[in-house]
Amino acid sequence: MSSQVFVHEALYYADVDEYLAGAMPFVREGIEAGDPVLVAVPADRHEPMRDALGSDADRVRFRDMADAGRNPNRIIPWVLQAFVGEHSPRRVRIIGEPIFVGRTPEEIGPCVQHEALINVAFAGVDAMILCPYDVVRLSHIMSDAEHTHPVIVERDGRRRPGDYLDPAAVVNMHNTPLPEPTTVDDAFVFDLPRLGDLRRVVAHHAVGAGLSAERVADAQTAVTEIATNALTHGGPTIATLRAWSDPGRVVYEIRGAGKITDPMAGRIVPPPDVAHGRGLLVANRLCDLIQTHTMLTGTVTRLYLNRT
Repeated sequence: MSSQVFVHEALYYADVDEYLAGAMPFVREGIEAGDPVLVAVPADRHEPMRDALGSDADRVRFRDMADAGRNPNRIIPWVLQAFVGEHSPRRVRIIGEPIFVGRTPEEIGPCVQHEALINVAFAGVDAMILCPYDVVRLSHIMSDAEHTHPVIVERDGRRRPGDYLDPAAVVNMHNTPLPEPTTVDDAFVFDLPRLGDLRRVVAHHAVGAGLSAERVADAQTAVTEIATNALTHGGPTIATLRAWSDPGRVVYEIRGAGKITDPMAGRIVPPPDVAHGRGLLVANRLCDLIQTHTMLTGTVTRLYLNRT
C-alpha cells in the first residue's frame, strides 16, 4: 500500500437529494481516476444511485449493508478489507453506511465502535471511505459521528470536528453494562471438560426456540468459541451460560473471567501462519450481532441469532 494518509469522512444528509449530491462526486472522481469503487449501503439506496450514475453504474460494485453488515463486526474483515485486499495495491474508494435507519438499539454501540476502529484498521492504507449519516432521522447519534470521523462533509463544505476522539476512547465509551433480560430460559455453569455438555444445552435451547438445523449448528459453534475464550484467557476456569429468546432473536450470553484486550480481535483475519485468534472472528461470522462488556473481573459476551 502507498503511504498516503487514509481518508475517512462522514457525509451528513437530510434527504435523498443531499445524499446524492454528496455521494456522487465521490464516486465519479473514483471512476475517472480508475479507482475500484464499492458502495456498501442499504439496498433502498442502490436504485437512486444507479440512476444517478447512468451507464457508469456498471463500473461500481454495490452491496447491501443491511445484509453484509448486519453484524457490525463483520464489516471491517468481510466488506472493507476484503475489497481493499482484492484490489491491492491500488487505491480504492468505498461508500459505507453502517449506521442507518432500522438499526436496533443493541446494534448502535457496536456500529460506533466499528466506525472508530476503521481508523485503526486502515491507518496508512491507500483508501478513501465516505460514511453517510441521516441527520434528520438519526439526530440522536450525530455526536458519535463527530467522535469517529476526522472530516465531516456537509452541504456547505468540509470541516474537522471539534469532538473527534482517539478510537480507543470511543471503544471505551461504548463498553457499557448490558441490560438484564426480562426472562432467562436456561442457565449453565461450565468448565473446559463440560464444553460438550454446553453444546448440548445450546442445541436443546436453539431447537426449542425454532432455529433451523443449520442455525442450531451455528449457535453451537459460536457459543463454543466464545466459551473457550472465556475459559482460556486468564482467571478462574469456570464460566456461565444464559440463554433466552424473543419473537425475533435467540440470545446466548457467556460470562467469564477471561478478557481480550485487543479491540481489533474478531475484526481482523489473522495471517494463515498464525494458529490462534480466530474464535471471536468465527463467532462474528456466524452471529447476527455480538455485544461485549469488559470489566475488571472479566467479560460478558452476548451472541444474537435472528430467527429469520
